[in-house]
Amino acid sequence: MYGMINKAIQELLTARLGEAAWKAICVKTNTDSTFVTMAKYPDEVTYNLVAAASEALGVPADTLLEQFGEYWTVYTAEAGYGSLLQFAGNNLFDFLQNLDNMHTRVALTFPELEPPSFWCSEISSQSLRLHYRSGRPGLAPMVIGLIKGLGKRFGTPVTVTLDRPRGAAQDHDQFVVRYSESADV
Repeated sequence: MYGMINKAIQELLTARLGEAAWKAICVKTNTDSTFVTMAKYPDEVTYNLVAAASEALGVPADTLLEQFGEYWTVYTAEAGYGSLLQFAGNNLFDFLQNLDNMHTRVALTFPELEPPSFWCSEISSQSLRLHYRSGRPGLAPMVIGLIKGLGKRFGTPVTVTLDRPRGAAQDHDQFVVRYSESADV
């Protein structure tokens, strides 16, 4: 994953635990305490940071990943990607429909990007099924947080349920996303 992800984790954890705790997590995971936004790091670095932070906070990794997903929506807008986010849609429904297009644009800046793929089905005026395929296992809780964060970004009350997890019989996760009619479908 790119350093931008790890920098966001660093900022979230430093805000919650303080600088000394962040440095202790880095020592525990044998990780440098600073990251270069545009540099690519092994996925294990990120997974190890999440595991150590989960232990330090006393929360399950899934809970931390969901919280991080929600934080990521704010972080990316403040890190200079707000205009890119605006191109993906001006409401939750359009944004979810355009996630793959947005990742295509992001790949212009991050050429080694290995983005997940998202697509929607079973669309109604108040819900949709979001499909999520990634080569990185275990990140479905982060997707839940991302959708909740996007709901806040667009002022759209949202509930997200992972109802068909990736497994032996299915190669991707599926979420039911319910939103208010203000999503302008």
